[in-house]
Parts: sequence; structure tokens; C-alpha cells
Amino acid sequence: MITEPELVGEPGPGRPPDVVSGFDPGRGPAGGGRRWRGVLWAVAGALTASAVWATAVFGYGIGGDRKPDPRGYRVESGSCAAVRLKALAEALGEPASEPSTGLDGIEHPALHRIRCTVDFTAPVIPAPDGEEASGWSTGYQAALTAELHKETDPRPGFEASGTLTEIDGSGVERVERVPDLGDLAYLLIMEDDSMRVQVVDGGAVVTLTLSSWMSPPDIDQGRDRLPDVADQPEMLAYRAELISDTRDAMKALKTG
Repeated sequence: MITEPELVGEPGPGRPPDVVSGFDPGRGPAGGGRRWRGVLWAVAGALTASAVWATAVFGYGIGGDRKPDPRGYRVESGSCAAVRLKALAEALGEPASEPSTGLDGIEHPALHRIRCTVDFTAPVIPAPDGEEASGWSTGYQAALTAELHKETDPRPGFEASGTLTEIDGSGVERVERVPDLGDLAYLLIMEDDSMRVQVVDGGAVVTLTLSSWMSPPDIDQGRDRLPDVADQPEMLAYRAELISDTRDAMKALKTG
């Protein structure tokens, strides 16, 4: 379970002075010093409350009307066209097609959501002895989900997602914090060998998932059984590319 570092405040103020500029306790009624101390504490409390609100406004992306700050993001039906997964393409091979837009998009006054998928070419996997092709092939798919929350701050729910042990029926094997990405970002390694980066940035939540699959060879060519195949590709090898493309996708959603 991942928790945010606690904010440890400074020790409370010491005993306030009995004499405040412009006030002579000798001329006031008995107990006046205590009343003035109460006033000072009330003022200090108000200033503290203002500081907390300022932290919420500037640290958590909540606007003056208590709505999340869009931070310039545009999440629309045509936004997928602006997404270019260059780092993954360099590592996995050029995409087999242009990014496609999923059918589960939302355009609502409170929430805009899109889902884009990109399939990469499927190279042939070498046989375990490495001397010839096994006939098996592997393919990869990257899925980008972008949400723009317009009425409620998504961060509390997002923070809770860092404690999930299962997502979409697949167990979460490990969760890591990703520094310097949005307001808060996690890298999730899943038990089904997929991997995802989740980011909250003001009112935007962006998730980029990389998954893989393996396709067997055609056994209608005189083979009596499937040939042996090497192990499933190691997804963690593409961790840096996934984070880099998440960062670029976030920029594209602002400029595209």
C-alpha cells in the first residue's frame, strides 16, 4: 500500500504577548489580556484555514469555484489523432495502424472521456534454441484512457486507486510511484503481464496501458503438435518507454 508522506507542521505558537501595539492592558477591564489572547488565536486560526485553502487551490488543482482545474486539457472525440507513442514504436516496431477511438467515450457536462488503442506489429519469436523461428508471434497493444473531470476533483478517488489489489479482474502485482509526472502518478505491474501508468493532473486523469499476446503458428502444415516457444516477453523492459509516452500523450492532449 502506498501512502503520501505526512505533512508535519511547525510547533504551535508560544504564549502570545499580553501587550499588543496600541493596547494598554492597564486601562482595560480585568481579564482583558485573556480576551485579547482569544482574539489573536482566532486570527491565527483564520490565517491557518486560509493557508489550507490556498494549498488546496494551488496544490490540488481546485479552482476558485471549487471545480477541478482543467490545466488546459482537451479531451474530445478527435483527441486520439494527436496521440503519438514514439518511444513504444521505437522499441516495439511501428504501429500496425493509426490510433483507433473506442466506443466507450463520454461527453457529458461533468465528464469527458476517450479511449484510444494502438496495435503494434507482431514479430516472430525465436525458438528456445535461438537457431530458427518457432512460428509463434507476439503482439502488443497500447490503450490510452483520458478523462477530464469538470465538476468534482478526481484526486481523492485517484489516491485510493493506489491501494487496489485487482483491476478489471486482474490482480495488481506491484505499485510504484512515478516522480515528476502530473500531480500524482503510479506505475502498476499487473499479474496478467500488462503494465499501466496512471496520472492525475488537476481535473485530468490519464492512463496508458501496455499489454501483449502470443499467437500460435498454423498447425495445418504437417505438424502434429505446436512447437516449443520462448517465455512471454518481459514487460518491465518497456517501463521507461511507457512513462515517456504517457508524458508526451499528456502534452498532446493540451495542444492537440
